[in-house]
Amino acid sequence: MKMQLAAATLALAAAALVPGAAGAQITGKFAVTLPEKSHQGQGVARFIELVDQKSGGRIKIKGFYSGALGNDVQVTSALQGGTVEFTVPQTTTLTGMVKEMEILDFPFLFESEKEVDTILDGPIGKRLLDKLPAVGLVGLAYWENGFFNATNSKHPIRRVEDFQGLKFRSIQAKITQETIRALGANPVPLAVPELYTALETRTIDGQGTPTAVIAALKLGEVQKYLSLTKHSYGAFLPLVSKKFWDKLSEADRKTLVDAAVEARTYQRQVAREQAQSAQAKLAAGGMQVNDIAPAEVLRMRERVQPVWNQFSKEVGMDLFREVTGEVDKIRKQK
Repeated sequence: MKMQLAAATLALAAAALVPGAAGAQITGKFAVTLPEKSHQGQGVARFIELVDQKSGGRIKIKGFYSGALGNDVQVTSALQGGTVEFTVPQTTTLTGMVKEMEILDFPFLFESEKEVDTILDGPIGKRLLDKLPAVGLVGLAYWENGFFNATNSKHPIRRVEDFQGLKFRSIQAKITQETIRALGANPVPLAVPELYTALETRTIDGQGTPTAVIAALKLGEVQKYLSLTKHSYGAFLPLVSKKFWDKLSEADRKTLVDAAVEARTYQRQVAREQAQSAQAKLAAGGMQVNDIAPAEVLRMRERVQPVWNQFSKEVGMDLFREVTGEVDKIRKQK
């Protein structure tokens, strides 16, 4: 009897050390590039809170904000290696691993949040997520970074010619760099943590990010002009390390997915509210803000058509036609 009791005790102790085992405590690190008060950071904080609630306090996740654990590329690699459990990069970070993700980065592809939400939350978005486990990652839902607007220290951008010659920050994704070139600027790859200093020292002239991010990173301190180009859209994608995921029970996996989907509604609302308030805040702080005339938007869109032609073949013509077809349907419903 004593031997059976001892064996049972050892089994329970061992179970407590195995992620996903019934009653076991599970912990994880969530790496975040932007500050905690940003739309990204607030979404992560809400996700952590929901996971805690839904798991009855059994799954504990700690957020590490403002690039404390590295930039998006570094942290995504850490997820694949299993040393970090969660992160939430923009989908562009994943295009080197899942080529089809590039469809979301086509310049001037989307015009409205409705178009974006329909594509991301529907069958197309799901098929893209299904490709991630093959590269050691699991996608939970799509959150919002937002529509990208251009800032620079030289002059307002009102026409496509105003991009000419600007040293413009880019991430390492090829489609982003080719878009900047097509518009006439010179791409300079930089991670987010390096951006403020590069703009302050005039290593680069400008950059493109959502208005809420421009405010969160305090770029108005080092940039004079904000032009509402909406030249591309960025989606955040909360990811889980597959090595971590594979150790979880089905119930715990469902907890994470449900929390990410529920947090999505909150995070998108925060992102869209911050986009509006950030524009007013930046203008009040001294930035010169300008809209782009519809005719000039069309000219910019025409200028990047070589990017569409090049990358539609890379992502696959079937996917390209499906996405553009769905977007056209949405616009006809207006």
